[in-house]
Amino acid sequence: MKSLKIENLKVEVEGKEVLREINLEIKAGEIHAIMGPNGSGKSTLSLILAGHPKYKIIKGDILIDGKSIKTLTPDQRAKLGLFLSMQNSPEVGGVTITNFLRMVKSTLTGEIQNPITFYKSLLEKMKELDMNSAFASRYLNVGFSGGEKKKLEILQLSVLSPKCAILDETDSGLDVDALRIVSNGINKFHNQENAILLITHYNRILEYVKPDFVHILVDGKIIKSGKKELAKEIEKNGYEKYTK
Repeated sequence: MKSLKIENLKVEVEGKEVLREINLEIKAGEIHAIMGPNGSGKSTLSLILAGHPKYKIIKGDILIDGKSIKTLTPDQRAKLGLFLSMQNSPEVGGVTITNFLRMVKSTLTGEIQNPITFYKSLLEKMKELDMNSAFASRYLNVGFSGGEKKKLEILQLSVLSPKCAILDETDSGLDVDALRIVSNGINKFHNQENAILLITHYNRILEYVKPDFVHILVDGKIIKSGKKELAKEIEKNGYEKYTK
């Protein structure tokens, strides 16, 4: 992937403007962090990028490698390499993690995954995330703790190896040990061929996952961009200066 580009993006939902002329380009090899107070539009942006049907793009475009994706369905965007780690993943009873990931991998690559080979590879990746092998047989997110859900999202990231990963508050609800494990998983995934958009309230995950750029989103608009020092400023002084 060369880049994920957002151009002058203006979005409405039920007649209400939720994003105001967002401009952002994430090139392969880069990590961008978006920070902002509650209700600023961070999760909304992630859902729009993934193709949630309730949002209406009024102006602007979303491009992957120069190709517009704003009219594509979520599955079509996924096949182009877009991945969303959601804040609150749904529970799916009767579908094991192993079968879910194997079928998704087959669908995205167009190649049928050998069950035995895939399972062995999955166990290796789970071990890297300090996940018990019994986890592979559990139903998708059913009865999971917050930390387990976040680890599963990173496991998906590792298995599916997308070109562009949108991680929406992956650090939410994690204790220090779980945060370190999840961060290590993100760092292991990241390379010069993929890009990450990391959405967070806090600087703490950015101590482990080092961003190339940090953006402050307030009321649906990016009002400040900078390097990782900007996140430290927010940690020290909060968002008051940007919300006045």
